[in-house]
Amino acid sequence: MTLHAMEAPFGRSHGQPKTTKFVLILIFVTLVFLTIIPVFYPLLGYPLYLLKASSPNPPPTTVYDDSREPELRSSIKISQGEECDIFSGEWVPNRDAPYYTNTTCWAIHEHQNCMKYGRPDSEFMRWKWKPDGCELPVLNPAQFLEIVRGKSLAFVGDSVGRNQMQSLICLLSRVEYPIDVSYTPDERFKRWKYTTYNFTVAYFWTPHLVKSGERDDDGPTQTGLFNLYLDEFDERWTTEIEGFDYLIISGGHWFYRPSIFYENHQIVGCHFCLIENVTDLTKFYGYRKAFRTAFRAINSLENFKGITILRTFAPPHFENGLWNKGGNCVRTKPFRSNETTLEGDNMEFYMIQIEEFKIAEREGRKKGKRYRLMDTTQASLLRPDGHPSRYGHWAHENVTLYNDCVHWCLPGPIDTWNDFLLQMLKMEGIRSHQERLYSGDRRMRFK
Repeated sequence: MTLHAMEAPFGRSHGQPKTTKFVLILIFVTLVFLTIIPVFYPLLGYPLYLLKASSPNPPPTTVYDDSREPELRSSIKISQGEECDIFSGEWVPNRDAPYYTNTTCWAIHEHQNCMKYGRPDSEFMRWKWKPDGCELPVLNPAQFLEIVRGKSLAFVGDSVGRNQMQSLICLLSRVEYPIDVSYTPDERFKRWKYTTYNFTVAYFWTPHLVKSGERDDDGPTQTGLFNLYLDEFDERWTTEIEGFDYLIISGGHWFYRPSIFYENHQIVGCHFCLIENVTDLTKFYGYRKAFRTAFRAINSLENFKGITILRTFAPPHFENGLWNKGGNCVRTKPFRSNETTLEGDNMEFYMIQIEEFKIAEREGRKKGKRYRLMDTTQASLLRPDGHPSRYGHWAHENVTLYNDCVHWCLPGPIDTWNDFLLQMLKMEGIRSHQERLYSGDRRMRFK
């Protein structure tokens, strides 16, 4: 833009010195720029060089690839409008993926390290989620870490939740690796800190979400028999989360295992326990009560001011048999959305989550609690190709491991769950900014 074009709104100078006029114009343009940018990009108040630079003292294993600069810059865009449902869409090819490998990221659990253990194909890593009506940027690690600077995030649930946490660590490793700040050597309860950003990510193992214990390590299906105390909090996580800014809660697959249900310290029924005079209430009874109790625990925490995110059920993909009857997942490409549907147990688990989430959100709102939904179910349903199958261990190993069609290869489809997470954090920033504007407007009106 020329100076002449910029002068037009101001009219004639009436003899004012050109230098003074130029200074006034420069001040005006600067003020406009500083006003507009936070409105449209409330979470991007940091220099673009962060997209290229890593931490001041990057770990030796962190390597930045200059060829990725266009991809990193493009991901700064926020999808247009909140009208778009980012959780509904299709998988499309993505030649830029993967964004890390099993040799560049140490956080990959052995049983999800598909490339290490000989998976022959690689196309399962090269897909991107395309929502209907908008774009979902792939996770920008520098942007993510800047948004969560000074904050904390906890994953609460089973090993699929841990799977997502490990994906996040790998995706962020292009900028920085965290250090272990766990309070205990127990691998089921881990904490990691990104020192440059003062960001903590934690994992709390609670496969049933409520207080539970193994009653028999064998049981009717040789997978254990568990006591589930459906109305009692699991204090291993409920006493630890009050200081966290974000909580991602999930669960499901452990409820397939035989279990005995307790309420008010009395047996009320079971799921496939095969115990005489104990009514089989099915796994869905236990699942609903467990989520209801977990949400009740969160709503009861007076000092918890964070945002609770429910990550919805990720369906398994066993074909040609049950998980313990030779079932496997050998497909090598995603489904299209018109090629499969959510049904049976998967639909029941999903609907229970949604119903209990809505109840908890309504009750929590009365106490100032905030709930958000990360609906990963459709995107996950369409990815039968993304599981380890038999590539979670060496073929010659003498181990009793079934084909894994529950967890996800890393890199793999589960990385998109963290694309969802970043987009949700962006929208939280926009929501927060709009709320501040709205509350300010109200004060002006009614003061």
